[in-house]
Amino acid sequence: MKKVIPFFLLLIIMVSSCNEKKSKMSNNLLNESSPYLLQHAYNPVNWNPWNNKYLEQAKQEDKLVVISIGYSSCHWCHVMEEESFEDSLVASIMNEKYISIKVDREERPDVDQVYMNALQLMTGSGGWPLNIVALPDGRPIWGGTYFPKDQWINALTQISDIYNKEPERFIKYAETLEKGIKALDIVSTSADFKDFKSVDIKNYIESLKNKIDPINGGFSGAPKFMMPNNIHFLLRHAYQNNDNDALKLVNNTLEKMAYGGVYDQIGGGFARYSTDDKWHIPHFEKMLYDNAQLISLYSDAYLISKDELYKEIVYETINFVLKKLTDSNGGFYSSIDADSKANDGEEKEGAYYIWNEDELKSLLKEEFKYFADYYNVNRYGYWEDENYVLIKNKSDLDFIKSNGLSKEEFDKKKKQWKKILINARDKRDMPDIDDKILTSWNGLMINAFVDAYRVFKDDKFLNAASSCAEFIIKNMTKSDGGLYHTHKDGKSTVNGYLEDYGSIIQAFLNLYENTLDEKWLNISNDLMQYSFENFYNSETNMFFFTSKLDDKLISRTVEFRDNVIPSSNSIMANNLFKLSHYYDNSDYLDTSHSMVKNIIDQIEVYPSGFSNWLNLILNFKNNFYEVAIVGEKAIEKINELNNNYLPNKIVIGSLEENSLPLLKNRYIEGETLIYVCVKKACKMPVNTVKEALELMN
Repeated sequence: MKKVIPFFLLLIIMVSSCNEKKSKMSNNLLNESSPYLLQHAYNPVNWNPWNNKYLEQAKQEDKLVVISIGYSSCHWCHVMEEESFEDSLVASIMNEKYISIKVDREERPDVDQVYMNALQLMTGSGGWPLNIVALPDGRPIWGGTYFPKDQWINALTQISDIYNKEPERFIKYAETLEKGIKALDIVSTSADFKDFKSVDIKNYIESLKNKIDPINGGFSGAPKFMMPNNIHFLLRHAYQNNDNDALKLVNNTLEKMAYGGVYDQIGGGFARYSTDDKWHIPHFEKMLYDNAQLISLYSDAYLISKDELYKEIVYETINFVLKKLTDSNGGFYSSIDADSKANDGEEKEGAYYIWNEDELKSLLKEEFKYFADYYNVNRYGYWEDENYVLIKNKSDLDFIKSNGLSKEEFDKKKKQWKKILINARDKRDMPDIDDKILTSWNGLMINAFVDAYRVFKDDKFLNAASSCAEFIIKNMTKSDGGLYHTHKDGKSTVNGYLEDYGSIIQAFLNLYENTLDEKWLNISNDLMQYSFENFYNSETNMFFFTSKLDDKLISRTVEFRDNVIPSSNSIMANNLFKLSHYYDNSDYLDTSHSMVKNIIDQIEVYPSGFSNWLNLILNFKNNFYEVAIVGEKAIEKINELNNNYLPNKIVIGSLEENSLPLLKNRYIEGETLIYVCVKKACKMPVNTVKEALELMN
């Protein structure tokens, strides 16, 4: 006779079984807030978050440490998780022989920097996922990026065996590597440097120009990153020095990026990079920091060229950010994943963004022939597996002419195409969004929205910038006046890094210049003072990446080489230069000057790694204008002034009497006066922007 189990008892048993299974499967990442760490919370690997107590555990158990670093929108991070970290055999080896630590590189850039430097010293290259094997004290001994399962198993097994038999072999190597890591952060002042007049910018400019692909734009080769700070610097140089060759290279780059598949032709916004040299097939993840910097770049390019393509890119990218990456509290999310579910239910890179011909014909019907011509649903736009990534290779004007359309007819068609495809795409599985809010990247996006406002005078842009800035002040400021680095699920955590202070000061100064709300100027100055107290090294006149309040790592890094994002030290040096003018602060100016002296020899070796420093050198080398505007129409005058591309100026102003050095005793009731000054020496005040521009030229 069968025993009958009552339903409620069966339910209890089932729930208990599920809870037990869930408990067994989860690891120490379960209570983390980072989306990347949570992705790994149910791996069979006994992952731990970065914390000194796990290094102490490794010492006590005399186990090597696996430090695996990535981020939530990283495609190859997902691949390695699926192949290795979800595999029971791999997990058994890692759990038996190692203490395993998972790190979100966006949440802990300090940890990422140390081990990325180590990997580059060991192998000459880097990338993510970043996988390091370290001694129990955290000093690295071996590393790489993505590994197939068999390679990963073999490497871990061999390294563990060698360590058990000959630990001194790894200890000696770790000591040598540690010296190399620390050497990367040594900055020495150029003994030959005299003044900025002696700095020959032309050599650096030619070096940058020679690296640009004259056909497809961008820096030659593949994969091809957009490197907006390099292109922005070249744009400034080209415009101010009438370098038509450089300007052609810049405009060709901006056009080809906007035409490419690296730009989302339907929904707006840029992917992280192109896998080919014609900007066609992107690595489909979308990062906040790329889109922020590109909004600023295309805005300034429009101001110079008045090219409607650039305006379209700015507006579409901003709309993408507002629609997909903006939190209800005003902050901006970090990224959108490259992968999503395809029609067959499998996770695939780019599945959300690609199209096949039959689907497009079904959606667009008689419009398909025009659409296919415009977006190259042909051999030129073909990717793989019968799929296309939309790409342009002709201007709107050329397309209109070749198809016998009027501009009005074309604009209507294009708007309708996008509406149809956006509606169709919205029915697909959306890639995951990493919804943590990073202070540093939000600073870049505030800056972008202000730049777009400065150029296009759209209040929506200024409102978004102001909303995010208020969010930062309310949610990301610590009780001691410093900043938190990350915000997730209503909580702000992780002590801020130099990149947070640099980007927020830069953004708030930009807000001040366009609103004259002195609050933003004062907060910027307060944050700079805090940075001196907690990050500054008086022996080198540079800033450490981490605060003196943070736990010590193998090396306290000094980030000074510009990359996809300008380095935190170069941003701070530019901020100090501006603040020195606002507050007539010679210490700020001297520090900025000393910081440039520190890196001047490095520029000779690798100019493309120092574009943001070169921007500052131009400010030191040539006239830099302090434009003081005082009177009730000050904002109107600023908006008119901003119709011109003027990268070598700051704006300071007030609607009434003000005690700031450049404004003191300059208010005259009933008038709005413009003072144009260089190094505090001011011309006679003028009433019109036209007159002010003449003084600046």
